[in-house]
Amino acid sequence: MRRFFRWILKVLILIVVGLVSFLTAMRFAIHGREAAVPNFVGLAPAQAEQVALSNGLLLSREDRFYSSEIPVGRIVSQEPAPGTKVRRGWRVRIAESLGPQRVTIPSVIGDSERAAELNLQRRGLDVGSMSTISSPELPQDQIVAQSPPPDAQGVVSPKVNLLYNAPVPAEKNFVMPDFVGAKLADATVAVTDAGMKLGAVRTVTTPDAQTTTAPAAPLAIPPKPAPKTKPIPMEAFVVAQTPAAGSKVTTGATVGFDILRK
Repeated sequence: MRRFFRWILKVLILIVVGLVSFLTAMRFAIHGREAAVPNFVGLAPAQAEQVALSNGLLLSREDRFYSSEIPVGRIVSQEPAPGTKVRRGWRVRIAESLGPQRVTIPSVIGDSERAAELNLQRRGLDVGSMSTISSPELPQDQIVAQSPPPDAQGVVSPKVNLLYNAPVPAEKNFVMPDFVGAKLADATVAVTDAGMKLGAVRTVTTPDAQTTTAPAAPLAIPPKPAPKTKPIPMEAFVVAQTPAAGSKVTTGATVGFDILRK
């Protein structure tokens, strides 16, 4: 019996030793596939590439920034930060320094979209985001705002964001159709498809409609109420319109209807 328990104890010890060895090997394997991100800031791109390869990492140059501290052409920022643990083969994003800002931000307000792009490129600047509006109150077909503003100092990025005012579409003239007698749903679709707006819709009654009062009936046992049935919805028909049929209207005009439900 004692031999049996000794044999069981030896087997358990071997199992524990095996598990510890396996976990230790897995730990070394996992950490062997990891690398700490070096500090690339201040290095030249060629140096940074060598350091990255020696650590099993890749570099991706994605942006440029002005810097009064980092010389031109050297790494000014990186992502992830130095010391971060990543998998081998991880791609580290870096940005190069343009040195101190020496370029004057020009004014491109009043230029066309193409002229503004060429004006910036001649000065070594890039177009950032290009937003578009269509406002009749501002000069059309030209740049109406920019960021950074002209002659700005302390600019971080060589990108200039622009706001372009596109030409306002010309208004279209229409001859107002005659919708009297048409269904309200059909008239509404025709109005919106023509670029006009649906205004007030009033419900009217027939001119000869009168309300009468039936004579009082003698008291009697009320009959059983008839079973309730779902009312049939009445369709709406146009009986009058504003503007009148045949008048001239433009895109965006508001059209109102008087309707009668039948």
